[in-house]
Amino acid sequence: MLWAAMTVNVSPTVMFLLISFGTVLGIAGTDLVLPAIPAMPTALGGTAALAQMVLAAYAGGTLVGLLTFGELGARYSRRKLLVWSLGLFAVTSLLSAYAPTLEWLVILRFAQGAFGSGPAVFAPGFIHGLYPGDKAPSMFGRLGSIESLTPALAPIAGAYLMTVGGWQTSFLMLAGLAILCAVGSWAYRQSLPDRLEALEVHQSYMSIIRNGDFLRHGLSQALSLGSILIFVFGAPAVMTGALGMTIGDFILLQVFGIALFILASNASNALARRFGIERMIMIGTGSLVLGFLLILLYTSLGGRSLTVLVPLWMTANGAFGIRGPIGFHQAIVASRGDHSRGAALVVAAILGITAGGTAAAAPFINVGWWPLALASSLAALLALLCLKLIGSTAKEAAAAAC
Repeated sequence: MLWAAMTVNVSPTVMFLLISFGTVLGIAGTDLVLPAIPAMPTALGGTAALAQMVLAAYAGGTLVGLLTFGELGARYSRRKLLVWSLGLFAVTSLLSAYAPTLEWLVILRFAQGAFGSGPAVFAPGFIHGLYPGDKAPSMFGRLGSIESLTPALAPIAGAYLMTVGGWQTSFLMLAGLAILCAVGSWAYRQSLPDRLEALEVHQSYMSIIRNGDFLRHGLSQALSLGSILIFVFGAPAVMTGALGMTIGDFILLQVFGIALFILASNASNALARRFGIERMIMIGTGSLVLGFLLILLYTSLGGRSLTVLVPLWMTANGAFGIRGPIGFHQAIVASRGDHSRGAALVVAAILGITAGGTAAAAPFINVGWWPLALASSLAALLALLCLKLIGSTAKEAAAAAC
């Protein structure tokens, strides 16, 4: 009786929420832990520089995990892999809470990032199977809306958890939530679409990369989101350092930006149906470029007022909201059935572009806003150039695929 109850089918909405929760956990692995980083050298020994490796190791592990799960997902049951991913993420989160030294924590964080990347790889394929037809892009928009709240809310939750039980509390929270998500994924696994051998085309990573349509949409998506994340990752240091603002000012900037992103991303699919997918991707990307160029112009002239920056930042976020969900969907469609590898490549590119842009702007972060705005503007411009220059037949092929 109990076993039967553990294998019942549930609605796509429930499964969508479960999938979203899994991807949010992977994101929270950075943002929830962020407030605890300054306390780690005192608690575990080591230097502040080594404590920063706690973040870098997680990012490195995530990159390895994305490519690994992308390969495994094309060969084995994604339902089982999802449960294993969440279960091992829970185990490594628990072990991290009891790490004896900072060096051990860095090692465990690499493993935690690798194991926690599974949901991000499998989510597009699951959503594509749960919502066939033109409903999938709108669900990608909702997923993006849910995920976008994590960088804004998780650091606040992490700061609260620090006051409750120290740096370990964030890891214990991640472990507990991952266990719940793993149990739910196992209990309702029959409601998740699994590998459909007759419909899937298995390819190598290189064959997908050589596909002009995938390269066009995948790179454009990665550069577009990368431009947003480069700005977000550097903004706290600029605001609290060079500009003498507070973290509350950063939260204010984020709240307004995320609010418009959520509105735009949920309208993205409806706009695409009315005006055309390719047109809206182009309009969104062009508006993203415009938003960052305006920020660059204002800040390079010495501007620093939030009264001006907030509307400009909202413009960039709204622009990405318009193109983000449908752009990601087009990249998944362009992978021609190999959703796991396609999603892994796109998310890996996002991580790489964000890391590269953040590292490029880091030496100049004490100057003020404009180096950060320049890095984001260049990424957005490259995203637009990808749409213009890569894959001369991409528009026709993408339209035929849909």
